[in-house]
Amino acid sequence: MKNNLDLNALRTFRLVIDTGGFTAAAHRSHRAVSSISRQIAALERRLGQTLFYRHTRAVEPTEAGARYIEAIRPLLDQLDAATETVFEHGDEPAGVLSINAPVAFGERQVVPLVHGFTRRYPRIKAELRLTDAIVDPVRAASDVTFRVGQLIDSSLVSRPISAMSYLVAAAPVYLERCGLPRRPADLLDHDCLLYQGEYGRQRWYWREADSARFNRLDVDGTLYSDHAASLRAAATLGQGLVLFPSWLIESELRNGALVPVLRDWQWEVTAEVRSIHILYAQPRLCPPKVRAFVDYVLETVGDPPRWDRWHGPA
Repeated sequence: MKNNLDLNALRTFRLVIDTGGFTAAAHRSHRAVSSISRQIAALERRLGQTLFYRHTRAVEPTEAGARYIEAIRPLLDQLDAATETVFEHGDEPAGVLSINAPVAFGERQVVPLVHGFTRRYPRIKAELRLTDAIVDPVRAASDVTFRVGQLIDSSLVSRPISAMSYLVAAAPVYLERCGLPRRPADLLDHDCLLYQGEYGRQRWYWREADSARFNRLDVDGTLYSDHAASLRAAATLGQGLVLFPSWLIESELRNGALVPVLRDWQWEVTAEVRSIHILYAQPRLCPPKVRAFVDYVLETVGDPPRWDRWHGPA
């Protein structure tokens, strides 16, 4: 008999698809792997279809499983959104808000935003996942995703928060020791600390204020790292210069630990200007907690963004 399907089993099926396996689904839902496996097996018996190929280290959907998730996902999303709306108390958002963000941006900017938001709405609990990998917000089951850089076509709504504003900066002690660069080409003779992530070593680009084209500058230095905070710390100690977005070094600029240089030019780490966006579901599927968080982020960050309103020490 194929009717009277277990709604929780369908949600578990979606979770296994989104996380890529029984173990990851169990971890996400705080359940035992055996419980996940039994629920999927029962759903397969009920449907009379094998939904997953089981491998030693992973599972992947069968053709029937792939078709089934595409059919039921919109229905589950609408049901979840409707259920959250019903159970919210008055106008106050409630429930668990799942947020995905890049690591450095999450540590520096999203954590304070989440703190302020949960103080305003105490019935909210936040689940914050930080990764520099570009994840599919739907597969990752994220209510809200912060994305830095280019956007991939998506059915999600994207709201720009701000353009990326990059600054070349160094500690006063470094500038006293090595001198102040006057033009971009001067950086070729300076110690430039470079971020080195999954897409390779960071490159530095500059352009004149009235130019449409960026120029690449092949700088080098004594430290490469895949951890932005380590490079920032090394720069504050006086090891060299960094090229970082203002949101990453705002505090150091405010207190004078880092000093911006070469501000007559525009800087980037790609050959084009990029922006920070916040992604979330279409309005008809967007629960009140998500709408409230997006509104809070836009209100709190402001225009110009708060991390571009720094002033150096008096």
